Amino acid sequence: MKENISGPFTLEQIRRMKGETDWERLRREGDYEGPEEFEVDWSRAELVIPEPKQAISLRVDADVLDFFRAQGKGYQTRMNAVLRAYMEAQKVAG
Repeated sequence: MKENISGPFTLEQIRRMKGETDWERLRREGDYEGPEEFEVDWSRAELVIPEPKQAISLRVDADVLDFFRAQGKGYQTRMNAVLRAYMEAQKVAG
């Protein structure tokens, strides 16, 4: 059974810990295979311009708004995603 370890640790304690990285394998294999690794076939790419959002006035419970606002920037986008997921589920359900 693995030892359950959690910090905080001193720098010396961290240096004494057994590392699990296979450095020899990483030296042999590397992680970059050259420019061809990043070649992309753009021949079937399509430009998709999303429909503009519509500004509305929506009354929601204070705790609901607080919940989404507490998640930080983009909370209105997340609220829209929740509404969209509900809409899509209702379409499937009939």
